[in-house]
Amino acid sequence: MEKKEISKAVLKRLPGYLTYLRSLPEGSAPYISATALAAALGMGEVQVRKDLAMVSDGGRPKIGYQRESLIEDIEQFLGYDNATDAVLIGAGKLGQALLGYKGFAEYGLNILAAFDVAPKSGHTEDGKPIYPMEKLQGFCRSHKVLMGIITVPEANAQQVCDQLIASGIKAIWSFAPTHLEVPDNILVQHENMATSLAVLSMHLQAQIKEKK
Repeated sequence: MEKKEISKAVLKRLPGYLTYLRSLPEGSAPYISATALAAALGMGEVQVRKDLAMVSDGGRPKIGYQRESLIEDIEQFLGYDNATDAVLIGAGKLGQALLGYKGFAEYGLNILAAFDVAPKSGHTEDGKPIYPMEKLQGFCRSHKVLMGIITVPEANAQQVCDQLIASGIKAIWSFAPTHLEVPDNILVQHENMATSLAVLSMHLQAQIKEKK
């Protein structure tokens, strides 16, 4: 189907649908309705229907979506069927963990290499290369890399961000707990662990109060 303009809120929900659909065991019903999907994920049925209509035209009244086809539609819409090459900046503990994570391939992400101001080794245990920062721009240009992942300390994040943009990067996934200043044509997705922890803590406090 033709791609439609879609909000960031919908984009953030789509991977959740995909994860649930993939998790269903073999032998599950071949069709699934928006009603069943909404119930399973604790979401509103109307919202789920609207979201799925943005990425698939395979829904049928009283029948629902053919499950495997819906998975394919969501994967294609999100670009998971086309690997996105990326570079990672900051080969510390977090960076090394991300470099070694095999699950990114399921989401179309391929981290080609890492870069660090002072690499302790020329490669990871899995064989991914780790280069000094001065090689970043040449590598990105020659490999036509458009995505960068930042896993450096907060104090160095903006400088690294600027270097990525100068290297031709158009999208940045940042694990640094700070706001990054970028031009309008650059997309930044912040992975804020402090925010996530605060949400979890508030939920736990509410649960504890309910039990008292």
